[in-house]
Amino acid sequence: MGAKFKIKKGDQVIVLTGKDKGKTGEVKKILTTDRKVIVQGINVQTKNRKPSATGPGGQEKVELPIHVSNVAIVDPKTKKASRVGYKIEGDKKTRVARKSGEKLD
Repeated sequence: MGAKFKIKKGDQVIVLTGKDKGKTGEVKKILTTDRKVIVQGINVQTKNRKPSATGPGGQEKVELPIHVSNVAIVDPKTKKASRVGYKIEGDKKTRVARKSGEKLD
């Protein structure tokens, strides 16, 4: 069974380490069993594909997974990295950015 993340699909995240440090992008997919996320425009590699019956060959740009510990939520107010917290309003639990207290959902 996969782990539970505070980062969700569609969130704006900032990369904390590696060659793409400081870049921001939207989470496209979450791989819970590997504890990784795929972020749009981040960790892009060139793959060489052989021609097949389904399509032509050639070089293809592919976004590879990045570990969830190497990304952080972008605070909607300050546009900087922030951790995720939770607030309970009545009977509803909402995610908030720790730095500004701004809602994320």
